[in-house]
Amino acid sequence: MTETKSPADLGEAPSDDPKPGADVSFPYDRMTVEQFRRRFPRARWSDSRKAWFVPGRTASRRIGRWLAELEAEADAHADAKGRDAFVFDPIDSPYLQLGKAGFRIRTPYSKTVVDELREVPFSRWDGDLKIWHVPLRSYEQLRRRWPEIEAAARRNEPEERRRRAEERKGTELDLRSRLRSAERKRRRYPLPGDDLPPIGRPVAISYGIVVFTEITGELADPAVVAEFYPGGADDQVWGYWRVPTLAELVRTWPGKTPPVEDAAWWLPTIEELRPARRAARSREAKPRAKTL
Repeated sequence: MTETKSPADLGEAPSDDPKPGADVSFPYDRMTVEQFRRRFPRARWSDSRKAWFVPGRTASRRIGRWLAELEAEADAHADAKGRDAFVFDPIDSPYLQLGKAGFRIRTPYSKTVVDELREVPFSRWDGDLKIWHVPLRSYEQLRRRWPEIEAAARRNEPEERRRRAEERKGTELDLRSRLRSAERKRRRYPLPGDDLPPIGRPVAISYGIVVFTEITGELADPAVVAEFYPGGADDQVWGYWRVPTLAELVRTWPGKTPPVEDAAWWLPTIEELRPARRAARSREAKPRAKTL
């Protein structure tokens, strides 16, 4: 950041000033400059460095404390604006509560909800309480995303999911869904015989990240491939897979390039590894929680 204006009554510190001290610059604001001069009365502006020079051996630490205080004041001001905006135009929803430090959001699990809340600045997930925290300063961003968040949460309420399941019963869509689920439980995947993945290492497929444990050479039925694996080719073989552990995912180096079009498998990217690691951490924490 650069100071754009300096008081005329302050002399310029020499550029080769041998005295101990530290430089600091920030966007020009009259009140901020006045605060700075009260806090650092010996500071002098340098036109050559476009910065304030604060003398003293502890100048750097004192400047750091002052900048931290400024940031805290700015956060408090932004939080006050967010609270005023909420009072003026509140979100009325059973999924959101206003607390002293910000908003507490609890919804049924939905990938859409997670994706939307991750885009809200300064939001964080509390795994112990199973809620999202969003500070007041982020209210405007939260409000813009709230229609999508609430709609996804309502779609994933247990009663709503049961209602949709009852409506699907006996339909062709329900039958296809059951067949897909049964196929997934076989934990097999068609692979091109001339491009097989490594055994025992996490790789990405259309399902997500898996570890192939065996490739027997058994030819995949073309009818099954066409039904459940869109884009699959003929003359493929079955590979059998399992879910990777957290330790395996942590040890996996992300691929540096995105997968080629229509690839059967590829090295997972960091964007794919991060949610997979979070899911594995949550999955492996559940048995430990039950024993406590």
